[in-house]
Amino acid sequence: MSSTAEKQAAREATAVPSPEATEESAPARGGTPKEGFGPARRPPPAESEIRRTELARFLRSRRERIAPEQVGLPRGSRRRTPGLRREEVAQLAAVGVTWYTWLEQARGIQVSAQVLDSLARTLMMDAAERAHLFTLAGAVDPAPGTSSAPITPAVRLLLAQLEPIPAAIQNARYDILAHNRTFGRLFCDLDALPPEDRNCLLLCFTHPQWRASLVSLDETARWMAAKFRTAMADHLAEPAWKTLLGRLKRESAEFREVWERHEVVAMRARKRKQFRNADVGLLDVDHTDLWLGPVNGPRLVSYTPVDERTRERMEKLQELAAAGE
Repeated sequence: MSSTAEKQAAREATAVPSPEATEESAPARGGTPKEGFGPARRPPPAESEIRRTELARFLRSRRERIAPEQVGLPRGSRRRTPGLRREEVAQLAAVGVTWYTWLEQARGIQVSAQVLDSLARTLMMDAAERAHLFTLAGAVDPAPGTSSAPITPAVRLLLAQLEPIPAAIQNARYDILAHNRTFGRLFCDLDALPPEDRNCLLLCFTHPQWRASLVSLDETARWMAAKFRTAMADHLAEPAWKTLLGRLKRESAEFREVWERHEVVAMRARKRKQFRNADVGLLDVDHTDLWLGPVNGPRLVSYTPVDERTRERMEKLQELAAAGE
């Protein structure tokens, strides 16, 4: 081979392929072979990236809707953030501030089901929001259905249809979520109380008229405190539970003494009770709980009369409640 031919062969061996050849033969960005359809495009974001972004936005929206007062925190005069600050959420949920910040920044970090559960409780998510949170995080909810069920029109109709039997919807924390007219006059004028005071445990230890209506006050108060301690074991980090416990300790020396006993009890399905109503007198009833969801969730509490005398007095109480509206 002549020197001229050798030089020509060397140039061909080291030549840079033409753009056309590169488009035809080289794999596109992301590893997919091109088939001559023009320059490679940027691949769409991975599903995991989309989920992290949606999770970050969702957490921020839930955080910003909760007022500090709802979780027992002072608002302060220099607060600029709507709702809670990131560090406040982290503290209430018992997670690191940096870690939670990364979560709201859609960083690629792993989130355990236990942490998601704590965040859901801290941010007061309902059942739909909790399910959405776990779906976005790609995790399995360890306690599905534990959020309070909404009080639907059908539930309110059921309460009304039970008249004159006193009935109410309560959660595991003893909050009265809804009630019928007879229940509203059974222990005191419940509708006259602000919503934040409508809690059976709080009223049992602090409201004079409510306490006077309980024939077995000491036994009832002790049993309710023990039941509250049992239920709170599943909600130790939740702000609403801690706020109620703190209020009970501040406002009732009797509660503080009972609470220090560390007593716990199991749920009783049916209980015979006596109440002394200020308007109609002594009532003998059977207490029944009907759960609207999982046990230890919201339940329908009813007091059915055990004799005709009590039924007649309940009817009279219903009439008084209707007349007072």
